[in-house]
Amino acid sequence: MYAVTAVERAAVPPVTADLLPALRRRTTGVLVASQILGGLGVATGIALAAVLARQVSGTEALSGLAPTATVAGTAVLSMPMAALMTARGRRPGLVLAYLVGALGAGVVVVAARMGSFPLLLCGMAAFGAASSANLQARFAAADLAEPQRRARAISHVVWATTLGAVLGPNIAAPAGRSVSGLGIPEAAGPFLWAAGIFLMAAVVVAVLLRPDPLLTARALAPEDERSPEARSLRAGLDAVVASPRARLALVTVAVSHTAMVSVMSMTPVDLAHHGAGIDLIGLVISGHIAGMYAFSPLMGRLADRVGRLSVTGLAAGLLACALFLAGTAGDRHGQTAVGLFVLGLGWSAGLVAGSALLTDAVPQSARAAAQGLSDLAMNTSAGVGGAIAGLVVAQASYAWLNLAAACLLVPMAGLALFTRGRAAGGAPGGG
Repeated sequence: MYAVTAVERAAVPPVTADLLPALRRRTTGVLVASQILGGLGVATGIALAAVLARQVSGTEALSGLAPTATVAGTAVLSMPMAALMTARGRRPGLVLAYLVGALGAGVVVVAARMGSFPLLLCGMAAFGAASSANLQARFAAADLAEPQRRARAISHVVWATTLGAVLGPNIAAPAGRSVSGLGIPEAAGPFLWAAGIFLMAAVVVAVLLRPDPLLTARALAPEDERSPEARSLRAGLDAVVASPRARLALVTVAVSHTAMVSVMSMTPVDLAHHGAGIDLIGLVISGHIAGMYAFSPLMGRLADRVGRLSVTGLAAGLLACALFLAGTAGDRHGQTAVGLFVLGLGWSAGLVAGSALLTDAVPQSARAAAQGLSDLAMNTSAGVGGAIAGLVVAQASYAWLNLAAACLLVPMAGLALFTRGRAAGGAPGGG
């Protein structure tokens, strides 16, 4: 017989079936609020990261290392965060991640004040913890969701990032001006604001995300899915390896994110090469962000209604279309803009469907570990892809970068077809 741990007994009051709908709504509301704050803090800080890195290092050649350090930090911190969630629940993991992100933002400000580039990179890596929290929040939304509505629950939290992502760059300038006279470079001002925003997000989660959704879901799970021995990170890896659907989910999320990051990061360079001004570049990237987040509820509804595998196929199709449009655009800026918008849609479909499919495919006890592994793979591959993207464009062209990204879709589509062919039905939203 499974014995509930002392932590879980204290964190999970009795929850009856008639209380679950209200608890689901409350959990989603808290996660949406924290996601808005977290997305705002990340977007506010990252908006001027490359500019700050150039000022502190004294060379433009090193400016790209600041956002790269953030991506690396997000990836590296995914597994410790997953380990904490696996052992203690979502709330401690999310709170700690936001606190580490706030600390990292503070270190960036100190590094800017001192003029220390190595310290700046350390701060940017810790800053990435907040991005890790934003990513993991989508899985917290799925903990208590009904299986047939799981993708929609994930998509609502992803959608909430839209508000922060849009507002963040717009408050970067006033944040910079706010530190004038304090001896802090203007480009570091947004990080000071981001630290405060992350602290607010940590307070929201710590105070309001009760009872803990992961611990509650475990308490409500069938007896055979409650084993504490199945909660290790190794068990999460074993669960992914053992399930064709889980393997497809991990590949889908990793490929979608890598293709998006690689192409998106070099699009401003290509646009500028073809004579586009800053305003036009900003408009194209804004459209891309809208495609990423604003339509995620649609992707969630589709994944629940027509199936995760079908939306995985849709993601591959959208990404392929986007890469063709962007890669063949040349100096046709309108075509590039359409391509980047469709690229955002493909990313959204892949992230929502892949996240829901992964949650469906592994046992409750191993989910937090498997989800952490998914985010590790997603951010590590995207970090490598983003680093290689610049080399591809420098040595070949932007068109070749899009072709290379398209090649990544081949194993993803092949695995989707193979998994669909083996599917016997019966899994929620699995068709």
